[in-house]
Amino acid sequence: MTTTKLKMFDSEDQEVRLLEEHVKKLFDGKSRLEILEAGCGRNWPLQLDGIKYRLTGVDIDHKALESRVNNVKDLDEAIVGDLRYLDLGSRKFDVIYNSFVLEHVENAGLVLEHFNHWLKPGGLLILKIPDRNTVFGFLTKITPFWFHVAYYKYVLGRKHAGKPGFGPYPTYYDQIVSRNGVREFSNSHHLAINEEYGFCTYQAEKGIRTLLVLIVAIMISALSLGTLPWTHNNLTYVLKKD
Repeated sequence: MTTTKLKMFDSEDQEVRLLEEHVKKLFDGKSRLEILEAGCGRNWPLQLDGIKYRLTGVDIDHKALESRVNNVKDLDEAIVGDLRYLDLGSRKFDVIYNSFVLEHVENAGLVLEHFNHWLKPGGLLILKIPDRNTVFGFLTKITPFWFHVAYYKYVLGRKHAGKPGFGPYPTYYDQIVSRNGVREFSNSHHLAINEEYGFCTYQAEKGIRTLLVLIVAIMISALSLGTLPWTHNNLTYVLKKD
């Protein structure tokens, strides 16, 4: 089990800026970056002004992808497909960006194997996941899907939650969707961990509802004798292929 202290982001803006810096640094000396957004959803969060890149988006949710193509219009190529079975032939990418997808995939390790295969030597895998081995992960695993929809709608205030093309989506939380899981995979697949950060969404957000969530999280962590941490729920990685 990983015992080293986890660095924490103070805000989502800090996270985005760090990821942008890594991508821009990789661009240095290249004519163009090939970027795969694996599980692209409805928007692309990085602002990469000043660099040339080709953005390929893949998503299994054709409604979300349709919205991305018709409204945002930032993809050079859009592919509807399951990341476990997608065949990209001999194509390789400088950057693969995967944000909050693996927890929704049964046999998520197979997806990571594909990412490693699709990544160029020296390329970056940017990975964002919830940590299954936290209070948040524990509660997600033991609660039914209708509860997740209600949480998104009434606590997070996302009025379209559960509708076609909108999250949340059913979760599986394979063992690999965790800090230990990502570290073990990286060590066995020649991926260097350039960055490893945690983030606690219910500390960053304000309001009585999120305060109540924070109190419940601290109580559950105490009842678990600290085996389920409450100080973070999400993990962000920048992995570099040797």
